[in-house]
Amino acid sequence: MAILTACNSTQSIFKQGVRKFDNGEYSLAIKDLQTAVTAGYELGRANYLIAESFRMSNRFELAVPYYQKALENGITNPEAPFNYAFALKAAGKYAEAAAQLEKYIASNPTNKVATEKANRELYTLKAIEIIQQKKTFYLVKNLDKLNTSGAEFSPFVKDEDLIFAATRKATLYKNNGMPMTGIYKVKLAENYDETGGEPEVFSPALFLEGVNEANVTFTKDGKTVVFARGNTGKKKGAADVDLYLSRFASNKWTEPRLIPVSDSAAWDGSPAFSRDGRTLYFCSNRPGGVGGIDIYRANMDASGRFSKPVNMGKDINTPGDEMFPYVGPDAKLYFASDGHPGLGKLDLFVATRSQGVITIENLGAPINSRFDDFGLVYADEEMKYGFFSSNREGGKGDDDIYTFEDESVGLDSNQIAELEKLPLDDPRRRTVGKPEPPKIVNYYLAGTVASNETPAALLDSVIVKIFEISADSLVGQGVSTGGGVFGTFPLEEGKDYSLLVEKRGYITKREPFTMAGKAIPQIFRKKLTMDTTFYVALKLDRLSLNKTFVLENIYYDLNKFNIRPDAAVELDKLVQILNDNPTVNIELSSHTDARDTDAYNKKLSQNRAQSAVDYIASKGIARERMVAKGYGETQLVIKDAKTEEEHQKNRRTEFTILSY
Repeated sequence: MAILTACNSTQSIFKQGVRKFDNGEYSLAIKDLQTAVTAGYELGRANYLIAESFRMSNRFELAVPYYQKALENGITNPEAPFNYAFALKAAGKYAEAAAQLEKYIASNPTNKVATEKANRELYTLKAIEIIQQKKTFYLVKNLDKLNTSGAEFSPFVKDEDLIFAATRKATLYKNNGMPMTGIYKVKLAENYDETGGEPEVFSPALFLEGVNEANVTFTKDGKTVVFARGNTGKKKGAADVDLYLSRFASNKWTEPRLIPVSDSAAWDGSPAFSRDGRTLYFCSNRPGGVGGIDIYRANMDASGRFSKPVNMGKDINTPGDEMFPYVGPDAKLYFASDGHPGLGKLDLFVATRSQGVITIENLGAPINSRFDDFGLVYADEEMKYGFFSSNREGGKGDDDIYTFEDESVGLDSNQIAELEKLPLDDPRRRTVGKPEPPKIVNYYLAGTVASNETPAALLDSVIVKIFEISADSLVGQGVSTGGGVFGTFPLEEGKDYSLLVEKRGYITKREPFTMAGKAIPQIFRKKLTMDTTFYVALKLDRLSLNKTFVLENIYYDLNKFNIRPDAAVELDKLVQILNDNPTVNIELSSHTDARDTDAYNKKLSQNRAQSAVDYIASKGIARERMVAKGYGETQLVIKDAKTEEEHQKNRRTEFTILSY
């Protein structure tokens, strides 16, 4: 009696698992069917339904051992070898997959459809090696600051946001036992692969508990969104998966409405607008298609009405599944497919039309893998950066979002050839085709201060300030040490500076310093960053009564005493000295040579001295601080001068310190 009761109980659990399988509640079905397998009940069929549950919930690798056990236990379903082969292919076991396909063909010798299907898969397996050898230049990185142990997929870039689908709702989806999907958003990081953080719901209008929502697409103006909603667990009507439209009005998204391209009896999803927003691409498993899930298109007019959907045809669609269409910045159609030759399950492809002929190209590794790779979008018009979804090994959870960078964008053929020679992990790949980063030189100024006498003495406690002339701003200041050393002051390429040097008992002076022409050319910069210091030797004159200084290069026209422009430049230097030494009073004297009469030279020199004082006074120096004195030829430096050079030394302008 106990044995009979146990058998009845196992049979009941098995039937319960079958019902859940038929209802699409695959995760729940697996638990009941595994109980039946453990009890040894209906091993062929129970193992097969477990394998099919894993396949239907997109867990192919988990299905492999159950297909094997089902076949070992005599499952008679004619599709079992084919489905087993597909799971083996998804698991990367290509030789074993080919063997199962050969068995499938042998067991269906008169079934043309089955034979064609199996031969297509055999062709795909043979193409894998070619796809693996394809040269690509993609750098792929998991968006680990966003992805979780759940599923994040179907990214879309809108303005400064990354919009995506994620399994974060409170309601569990019976198909796979995971939370239902909703539509979320996060801010894009400046470096796309740093995007992450806690997402927020994209819009309350597009967030409904108890259903799955995913796959947004927007018109060009960003004010119309179409997305997929459904998967409640029911099988008929709008409660399955259909396409909905919402518009942005009055600063919010309107209540979504079902759009007529949807077929209430079919699965419709993965919408994608064309670049101009006039064509909507989407996927559907409606009757009359080429394969399982096909890509369709429908036109949308200015009023938002859609035309009748049209299948994209056999150039795009295959007897397998084509999903997740996307129109790139290059106006080409990108999509995922398990029907075109690929590395595993869903691979990413691009369709190119040229002279009426459509060519399908597999994007290759590392964007594609033996797992599901889908939902590609570009983040920039140059098509250098983008995002896609994958459930590949090494991720954080179920489906994850990945970033990619196409290193070949912007490179010429020679640079691409250089890139091909470098391993994927070689840091030099990042510099190919890019201008060499500028090598930075940090410039500094330092120096010494000494007395302007013989022998010279190095001076301590000298205050040194440095000003940037164009901005009239203080760059730095310091005090000389016991060795007369000062510094260090930062300098910038091409700028002009003035050093203000002060010490009690000495004449405060300014010393120019320019960086013009002093920058080290890039070719001679051996490091990314280097330091270079310029040194100056400054001298200060003691404040001494009756000490006389010659003003160089003060010239006058013959027999004239007006201030020439070139003389004004030199007198401006004296103006600066008097401004920097406000307690100093001077005599400004003018001297002539001996080539005219004493009286004439005396008068001429006095006029020249007075003209100089008048000029300096016009610059704001008080007249009472200056005395004009013309000495004529009474204080010749060279008596009996004969050459022009000797006469020139006698013609001079000087100033003498009268008080301080």
